[in-house]
Amino acid sequence: MSYVKKLKCLLCGTEYNSEEVRYNCPKCGDEGVLEIIYDYSKIKNDFNRESLKKNKEFSIWRYLPLLPVDDPAKIGPSKVGWTPLYDAKRIREDLGMSNLWIKDDGRNPTASLKDRPSAIAIVKARELGEKIVTCASTGNAASSLAGAAASVGLKSYIFVPQTAPSAKIAQLLVFGSTVFAVRGTYDQAFDLSIEAT
Repeated sequence: MSYVKKLKCLLCGTEYNSEEVRYNCPKCGDEGVLEIIYDYSKIKNDFNRESLKKNKEFSIWRYLPLLPVDDPAKIGPSKVGWTPLYDAKRIREDLGMSNLWIKDDGRNPTASLKDRPSAIAIVKARELGEKIVTCASTGNAASSLAGAAASVGLKSYIFVPQTAPSAKIAQLLVFGSTVFAVRGTYDQAFDLSIEAT
């Protein structure tokens, strides 16, 4: 069950059903970032401390009611999230802080915090029936999306500036990505990735 009511453009305020648009506001173009508007009254009924106590899912999917997912059957096999927190006592004391914790997202499948949004992006791609995902990146976002795509059998086309680190490109190739090294900046790689979709 989805708790998403609508999508709202942060620039012009136009509202859309989640099935109407994919990336951004058609009226505002690339600048028209869409905010997800949730049905918080439904979430409040279904998602609370009691439901969390009973929930045996120890990944980001534990928080499914708070995520823009319509079909949980499209969730991939990789365990993303539920990474440990460490009390950074010495740093906290050195900085005179009362509280400081460090999240170890190096435990995620591609050792990056980017695995969290990539997992959701892959679910959305599968919900839409897509067979290929694309992105532009200079590093972790590309590796993360490529790894998540590979885990469910989707192809990935990744656009990187030619200056991207060779180790990152190697990781993309290991995941089976088709890599396009772009002569230019990240912004130019991004523009090409949008054209390819």
